[in-house]
Parts: sequence; structure tokens; C-alpha cells
Amino acid sequence: MNKFLNKIRSIENEIPITRKIINTILILCFGIVLGTFAKFLDTTASNTLPFIFEYLDISNFLGRFAIWLLIALYIAIYSHSSIRASLNVLVFFIGMVSSYYLYSYFVAGFFPKNYAMIWLGFTAISPLLAFVCWYAKGKSKISFILSVIIIAILFNFTFIYGWIYFDVYSILEVIVFGCALIALKRNTFRETTYMILSAVVIAVILNMLVPFHFG
Repeated sequence: MNKFLNKIRSIENEIPITRKIINTILILCFGIVLGTFAKFLDTTASNTLPFIFEYLDISNFLGRFAIWLLIALYIAIYSHSSIRASLNVLVFFIGMVSSYYLYSYFVAGFFPKNYAMIWLGFTAISPLLAFVCWYAKGKSKISFILSVIIIAILFNFTFIYGWIYFDVYSILEVIVFGCALIALKRNTFRETTYMILSAVVIAVILNMLVPFHFG
């Protein structure tokens, strides 16, 4: 199995264990800060926030999935290995989700149980998803296919479309989608273009099979 996975993407340079520990701790802290910040915005009246926050609707943006998927993607593909990707992404979501709902319960005074269960479930499967995503940054055909699938999923988190209409959730989701393309771009412009076009086709098929969005 290891031989097969190494053909998709292999570890390039070993890093000290102390650096691995520090990186994971920083990722945990990053998740805690973002979770707290997201809930703070969610419980603060929009007209009391800076104009740019209200104009871009940052609070609702952080309440949707796209930005968190992008952060998890970056953490995963730039981790040292697929195992490290699983650990780092899990730690990030533990920090983010726990701080978000602890703030909600102890500061805001309410606990949305159903919504919390969705995020707990996503956190539980995030190590497996991160493990797979790490291999999307490789140079093999399987890496290309994984990249196409990831871009297709993010496409459906960014755009709202049908037979006679096309729209976006917000400009921030478009930026998220662009950042994902940068992270997963291939070695040549031609390959990257083919990846994007393939992703759009897959996204449309997914949209037909599952005609609703988690934005």
C-alpha cells in the first residue's frame, strides 16, 4: 500500500519532530482563534462592526462551508505527509469547532445542537478527507483526478446555477475558489485549464445528482 501511495505523492524532506509539534500546536491555536472570531461576529450586531465587515457580510461568509474547506485544504496539502495532514486538519477543526460552540454556550448563552452535530460529524471524518487531499498535490494521474474532484466540490460551494441562471454566493466565495485553484494548479497552463474544465463538468454532474448546496 505504501508503495502505491508513494507513486501518487511521496514525502520529500524530513523535518524535526519538534517542528512538527510546534506546527500542530500553532494550527490548533489558529483554529481556536478563528472559531472564537467567527462566533463573535455571529453574535454581534452587523451595524456595530466596521463597514467592510457589514458590506462583505463576513459573519455569514464564516458561517458557510467554503472558507473552512479552503483552510483545511491548505493545511492538508502543505503538511509534511498524509498522516500529518490528517492530524493537522483534525486538530484545526477541534480547535475551531470547540471554541465556536463554547463561545456560543458560555458567552452568547445558547447552543444550536443540530448545527453543532453537523460540524462534529464533519470534524470526525476530516482526518480521512485530509489524508486523501494531501495526495492531490502530487504529480500522478490520481493526483489530477483528486484535484478535479476537490475543485468540483468547491465550485458548487461557490456558484449557484441551473439551466437558465448563474450566480455566486458572494465575492468572498469567488476568492476562496481562486485560492483553491492556485493551491492545486498543475505544472503547465494547459494541464491547469484541463483540470478546471474537467472540474466544471464533474460539478454539474454532482449538482444534478445532489441538487442542493451547503453554502
